[in-house]
Amino acid sequence: MRVMRSAIFLTAAAVLMLGYLSASGDPTSEPSEKTMLTVAADGSGDFKTVQAAIDALPERPTTRVTIHLKPGTYKERLLFPKEKPFVTLLGDDPAKTIITFNNTHNTLGADGKILSTSKSASVFVYGSDFLAKNVTFENSAGPVGQALAINIYGDRAIFLNCRFLGWQDTVMTNRNRQYFRDCYIAGHVDFIFGAATVYFENCEIHCRDKGSITAASTTQPAPYGYVFDHCKITSEAAAGSVVLGRPWRPYGATIFLNTEMADCIKPEGWDDWGEANQKTARYAEYNSSGPGAGPDKRAAWTRQLSADEAKAITIENVLAGKDNWDPEAEAAAVQNPS
Repeated sequence: MRVMRSAIFLTAAAVLMLGYLSASGDPTSEPSEKTMLTVAADGSGDFKTVQAAIDALPERPTTRVTIHLKPGTYKERLLFPKEKPFVTLLGDDPAKTIITFNNTHNTLGADGKILSTSKSASVFVYGSDFLAKNVTFENSAGPVGQALAINIYGDRAIFLNCRFLGWQDTVMTNRNRQYFRDCYIAGHVDFIFGAATVYFENCEIHCRDKGSITAASTTQPAPYGYVFDHCKITSEAAAGSVVLGRPWRPYGATIFLNTEMADCIKPEGWDDWGEANQKTARYAEYNSSGPGAGPDKRAAWTRQLSADEAKAITIENVLAGKDNWDPEAEAAAVQNPS
């Protein structure tokens, strides 16, 4: 097993090059040796805004830096750039540490043109090896169409005990690999969507109204798209008004393992988003439970996995890749601030 990525990058040498803005916004004259920066809206931390802390990070670092968010609501549109990987965003309590914005696909950008769906996010993660724990990511625009809480591009992203609040297109898993554990994700139309390979473990998926939970656009060569393992689907939606997923692209892949499902799930379970996709979409379940389960009523073009097939769908087999990524080991290395 390879050495944990979080441990590899905990040398202090590169951090010595880190100069950052003080809470008042003035540059410091001396380099910082901090591996944890603190953000507090009341001025009691190193920065008053999250983006100021991000901007102060060095490009192409060789060490991981933690941005600790003190409890508060941060109304900001954040961008974690590709040149700034190995960032940990750490809150104390997701219910009290909230990053929120209210752009939608129809919001006008600086150029006077509408943003479109992918650019409407409150938070953009381009850097690889991003990790967030105990933080809420929200788009507060309401049920007004596409409005993302987060758009994730970077590889090897981890989210632990985080909340994602929106309505349509809440979480865009744009590409690469991601791991969500003990998270809460709320929305009502395609609110988990994209082309990434993602493992959701012990997460609550909350349907706020009728619609569809997932809209995977998995590429044909990818063996996996979305895997939900020991998750729970809860609902405010009417009975029989939600589908587990529909393929945004023909080879969309989604699997639910050992998931408890509320009665909002339609008996057929899935939507083909056009009959041609029945031949290519890869949708399956194993051991679903609750009033929304019903393997004998599911769409004929979807699959019920055998116990042996389900046993082979592990975090390692789904996410390891050529670099043997171990998100569980990295998650175990994250410590809450004292």
